[in-house]
Amino acid sequence: MRRSELVRALARIPSPARPRADLEQVVTPPERAADLLEAAIADGGLDGRSVVDLGSGTGRLAIGAALLGARPVVGAEADPDLVERARAAAEAAGVRVDFRALDVGEFSGPADVVVMNPPFGAQRRGADRPFWDAAFATARDRIFAFSLSESRTFIARRAVARSAHVVATRPVPWELPRTFAHHSQRRVALSVDLWDIHCGPPP
Repeated sequence: MRRSELVRALARIPSPARPRADLEQVVTPPERAADLLEAAIADGGLDGRSVVDLGSGTGRLAIGAALLGARPVVGAEADPDLVERARAAAEAAGVRVDFRALDVGEFSGPADVVVMNPPFGAQRRGADRPFWDAAFATARDRIFAFSLSESRTFIARRAVARSAHVVATRPVPWELPRTFAHHSQRRVALSVDLWDIHCGPPP
């Protein structure tokens, strides 16, 4: 699948109808979701590999992985309304994804690859930590994830504690549109990193 086709397919996946600030339900931009999925392809591909999307929202990363051949694909999402929207989006995209309505701390793996855009911790400090803990506990091989650049030290230390190897960390352009009632600007540029972390035996 060409990048332009992937971005168009990801853009068709709907956003939350009523995003919740307490859960930081911020949509992953289609272009950034494509960046993450292409990083996964470059590092061994997704075809035939098991994938878990932690905090899957309406399913953009999980459905994208399924479109690129990942099998099986599971999405874990605490908001049951978003789970229903994700299931409908997967059906519309013609792929099979097992979306589950559960808190990330309740998920039990394992999976070859974890993909995620966890909360950035803007509303509640440390909101991203359960997602990273679950990712390290779940991934047999790779984690591909977004985070605010200010979290680099925290994530790097978590990786070391889990005997994981940071393959790459690179900044990606990210504009957050006005999403919640307290947002005063139409768009805000965020400093966001894309992480590639190896969780298996040393490469």
